[in-house]
This record gives sequence, structure tokens and C-alpha cells, in this order.
Amino acid sequence: MKTGFILIALAILLSLNSYVIVRGWQALPPASVYRPIFLITCIALFITMFAGMIFGNAMSPFMAKAVSFVGFSYIIIFIYLFLSFLAVDLIRIANYFIHFAPTGMAVFRLWAMLATLAITGIAMGIGNYKFNHPKIVELNLSANKPSQHKELKIVAASDIHLGSSIDKKRLQSYVKLINDQHPDIVLLAGDVSDRSMIPVISQHMDEELRTIKAPLGVYAINGNHEHYAETPNATAEYLKSAGIKVLRDEVALVNNSFYVVGRDDRSNLRRKNLKDIVNGLDPTKPTILLDHQPYHLEEAEQNNIDLQISGHTHNGQFFPGNLFVKSMYELGYGYLKKGKTNYYVSSGLGIWGPQYRIGTQSELVVIKLNY
Repeated sequence: MKTGFILIALAILLSLNSYVIVRGWQALPPASVYRPIFLITCIALFITMFAGMIFGNAMSPFMAKAVSFVGFSYIIIFIYLFLSFLAVDLIRIANYFIHFAPTGMAVFRLWAMLATLAITGIAMGIGNYKFNHPKIVELNLSANKPSQHKELKIVAASDIHLGSSIDKKRLQSYVKLINDQHPDIVLLAGDVSDRSMIPVISQHMDEELRTIKAPLGVYAINGNHEHYAETPNATAEYLKSAGIKVLRDEVALVNNSFYVVGRDDRSNLRRKNLKDIVNGLDPTKPTILLDHQPYHLEEAEQNNIDLQISGHTHNGQFFPGNLFVKSMYELGYGYLKKGKTNYYVSSGLGIWGPQYRIGTQSELVVIKLNY
């Protein structure tokens, strides 16, 4: 299955990249040195991108991080070039029938390409800054249960994607950011690791994970990327060794006053129904649900959940991905209340692939839950 997915991804990216190379070649002046430079650069970056994705675990941490950064950055560039060339082609097709620009289309294509590269460069600079400076999102919510006159400070993070790209040094900054919020409890809503556990283990990231300070504990669930690891249990076992309680279709009663429910990711086709997981819980105690992918929100509402925290979408990560996410999910990002249930879908603290936030944000979520 993993091989099939890689081959499909390779075919799609190769097709898109070929289109960009052909249109870029045609846009540049004939018989100029710019054409072969453009061709060689695109091919080299494309190879770098896949080298990082496929062979990154065999590289040194420094090399893997550098190769990943360069290769994944190219994804941003060629996607925006693809959209630019596609728009120019649509204009050229329209011009063929309407003849609103009888001359100068070749010059227009060149200037469109140069403008796209300039704008993309600026956007990537801003996007990388936003990725490196996560935002703190604060929410004040109440559970719809008999009051215990308590306030719970939750710090939640999703989609950290620890690995070659999000390395131990980055994790140190994330742990500091979490601890600076002085949480009562920390909840990790899936995709803590990025596919393979090899770079996580080799960098001894458990040393940093153990320094998370939360008197009521640190809880985590599997995301889809945990199911891409060497074994479905690899990340869970490693997190448990670092003192993090991993809930896989399980419930934890915390401080004898509220529940944390952790669903396994929907990648596990045999995961339990939410109704079966919460069956028999004390209906007077607040219930917090961690479910990585924000599908079927009505299930939480139907099962007396007070707060659901999800991630997975990254809010599209970079424009126009956020527009697709908005159309794909009932709640692709942000806060929603349905009936008596509060929902928050995070755009993620870390990131998969390109380290840029264009039209989105990296974030840590701080929730004060009154109950």
C-alpha cells in the first residue's frame, strides 16, 4: 500500500513538474542560457525533493533536514508556477476565440512567470517567518455539566510531525512554548511523528518530551501519520516510554473529575465506534474527545461530548489549500459549537513538508474549560 501510494504521488508530481518545465522553457527567450539553467534547476530540485522523502532516514540528521528543506521548498515554487502557467494557458485559449490580445502573448507569459517567481519568493519569506513564530490561540469555554466550580487549563497541539524536518532543536522550542503556558494538562491530537520513527529515535527526542510539565499529565492519540510508521504501534510505544499516555479507543478519568477520550485514527478501519468507547461514563463529568481527523462531527454531539479537539487539515498549510479545506470539511479550521458540544480544529503546531505558512498559521491552542 505504501509503495502504491508513493508511485501514485510520484506520477502526479512528475506530471505537474513536466508541465511547469515545458511552459517555463517556452516562456524564456529562445537560444538563451536561461532555458538550460531553468531545466537543470527544476530537475535537480525535483530529484532533491524525492531523495529527501524516500532516502531521508538513511541520511545524517543535518543532511536529511537540509535536503528536506530544499526539496519541500520546491513544492511551493512549482505549485505556484503551475497555477500561473495554467492561468496563462486559459487566457491564451480565451484569446484564441475572442482575440482581445492579438500580439504580445509570448511576452505576457514571460512576465507572468517572472512576477510569479517574485511574488512566491516574498510569500515564502513571510510564510517561513509565520511557521517559525507559532501563534497562541486562546479559548474560554464551558462544559455543559453540573458545575464543580473548577477551571481546567488545557494546552493542545496537533500535527507536530517530528522527524527529519521537525528535529530535536525545533521540539525544544515547542516544549518551551508549551511549558510557558503553565498548563494543567497537555493534549496532543495526532500526527506527533512524521511517518518514520527512525529520526525521532536517533535524535533521542524522548529526552525533550519528558520535560513537558503538566500536573494532570500529557495525553496523545494516533493520527494518520502514526499509521505510516514502521508499525502502527511504533509511535505509541515511544511516546509511552517518554511518559506520555497514548489513548487508542480508550478513556482516561483524570483527577476523578473529567474524562479524556482518545480515538484511534480513522486510518484504522477497525477502530471502535465512539458510542461504544464512551458507554458507561458518568454523564455528570465533563468529557474531552481527541479525534485527529474532523469527520462526522455529529458523533460527538450525539454522545454527550463537551469538547472535541482535532487537527489533520493544517488549514491547507498554504494558499489556496485553505480554500480546499474549507470546502471539504464541515469545520476545516477554528472553533464551532454544535448543540452543547464545543469543537476546535487546529491548523497544527508543526507542519508536513514545506516549512511555510502562506495564508494559514502554526499555532498552539490554550483552552480554559470551566466545569
